[in-house]
Amino acid sequence: MARKLERMLILLAVGEFSLGILGNAFIGLVNFMDWVKNRKITSIDLILTSLALSRICLLCAILLDCFILVVYPDIYDNNEKMRLIDFFWTLTNQLSVSFAACLSIFYFFKIANFFHPLFLWMKGRIHKVILWTLLASLVLSVLISLPVTGDWNDNFRRCVKGRKKTNFTRRCGTNNDLYASTKLILNLVTLFPFAVSLFSFLLLILSLWRHTRQMKLNATGHRDPSTEAHVRALKSVISFLILFVAYCLAFLIATSSYFMPETELAVIFGELIALIYPSSHSFILILGNNKLRQTSVKLLCKVKHILKGRKILT
Repeated sequence: MARKLERMLILLAVGEFSLGILGNAFIGLVNFMDWVKNRKITSIDLILTSLALSRICLLCAILLDCFILVVYPDIYDNNEKMRLIDFFWTLTNQLSVSFAACLSIFYFFKIANFFHPLFLWMKGRIHKVILWTLLASLVLSVLISLPVTGDWNDNFRRCVKGRKKTNFTRRCGTNNDLYASTKLILNLVTLFPFAVSLFSFLLLILSLWRHTRQMKLNATGHRDPSTEAHVRALKSVISFLILFVAYCLAFLIATSSYFMPETELAVIFGELIALIYPSSHSFILILGNNKLRQTSVKLLCKVKHILKGRKILT
């Protein structure tokens, strides 16, 4: 029964993975083709492309871990391979969250209306600010991911693998405490870019409120381009915040489940929820971006036309 449930969860994970790859690959491909065509790339396209690539890698890391856990559990005995997988997952996770924070920062500087000298100075240099922020995110993500290559991770996995055969020893208990504390620290580190996104979201709300109040004083319609831009940015940021909270809870389930019975099912279930964040947010970004939305509509129309042509031929 448990094995059938595992297979069913794996199939659901593959479905979520496929949707995520489709959405993120579409974002990356459209922006790359536009970059080649115009021989330059805008700040928003650079962020979205970086975010899409990081999430493609994150999706691969999550699905790979699911398959290893169910199909090839003996790989857990190979310390070098598991260190590489742990490093890859942690790195792509950090990059995905950091690049999403960069997107929130871009929306804030591009759309918000404030008159502080520092804000105006950074707004005028938004491309350089975003470029340096992306580079800093890459370097910091690599440094943050290095602790997972430690020996404590190898020892912990040996304890988990041997748990069904023998009772926990004092040494395994120590390894578990070290594993849990390190994972907790790594999760807390991801809260910094989350806090940046949340702060940008609150400032965007403040900017929208001030703009709406100004529109009322001028007796002008509320649905002007600036208001529309504020609303689209807020939808994108709040969807990221909600999905990221769900992702963190799922990651917490997957991590804490190593100390519970039926580890495999709990881990797969947690990773199944975690896949929702990098998969679904890509489609929200497509709908919120004019170029991506228009390209997707054209593509769907072409696919629909081709399918109609095949029906007529048959």
